[in-house]
Amino acid sequence: MLAFLTLCYVAVLALLVWRRILPNKPITWLSTLAWIVLLLAVFFIPMQWGAPSGPARILTYSVQIIPNVAGEVIEVPVVPNEQLKEGDVLFRIDPTTYEAAVQATRAQLELQKLRLDQYSKLAARDAGTQFKVEETQAEVTRLEAELEAAEWNLRETTVRAPSDGYATFVTLRPGQRVVTVPLQSAMTFIETSRNLVTAQIAQIYIRHIKIGQPVEIAFKSRPGKIFTGEVRTIIQVTSGGQGVIGGRIPRATLDVVAEPVVVRIELDDPDAAADLPAGTVGTAAIYTQSAVMTHIIRKVTVRIESLLNYLIP
Repeated sequence: MLAFLTLCYVAVLALLVWRRILPNKPITWLSTLAWIVLLLAVFFIPMQWGAPSGPARILTYSVQIIPNVAGEVIEVPVVPNEQLKEGDVLFRIDPTTYEAAVQATRAQLELQKLRLDQYSKLAARDAGTQFKVEETQAEVTRLEAELEAAEWNLRETTVRAPSDGYATFVTLRPGQRVVTVPLQSAMTFIETSRNLVTAQIAQIYIRHIKIGQPVEIAFKSRPGKIFTGEVRTIIQVTSGGQGVIGGRIPRATLDVVAEPVVVRIELDDPDAAADLPAGTVGTAAIYTQSAVMTHIIRKVTVRIESLLNYLIP
């Protein structure tokens, strides 16, 4: 943009010299340097904090599907990358042992309930002890809890989609055995019910950004189109600011880098983020209350970049 405005100034100078309005002297052409300094001082340097920009990206949630029960897979009806609704079946685990556990626990529970009824009648006639009644009642309560857990395990043999989305890279096949170890997921599920729009802004400019400020984004996958929105959240942490529990004192480093701060953006069109593929990148510009006169330059810059997306991959 600076080069474009400088070329425009030189073109005006050339026209004025050609019309003999200005003399064709070195001082005339050296005024171009003063023009560049003026643009930098008045527009382009203040624009960095008046309308800061940074790379934007569409993020989504990737859920590692780990079953709550282990066993042999007997069915995988899910089709890779096919849209699913929350609750749709991803795969089924052989329920034989879990059904047997439910039946065994239910039989024991029925027996203990029968005994509880008998002991209660005997205690009412002073032919039995209250202790036996209470002991049997405790056993009934324990078996009811075990039956509830066994029924839950049985239901968990059918693994369902945790939300709207799709399963990708589905390599699970019937006959494979799945386990409940968190380090070994059965498949990866991509949630599409909510996409997040984020932008990375340099730390030096983040002090000017406030929630609710307007935003414009030019995405690579939508050349020629400008998406509008507003700042929703300023994430107050970067990877360099986290402390991981490890039992050791953090090692001091000399190459400390000022990582950009992530800003979450909400688009004005609620369906726009859902239509953009996760991983879509672009450039976001945030219009703050500082150096308002520079906003027009940033708006032009964003629109030029949006048009250049037709040519630049």
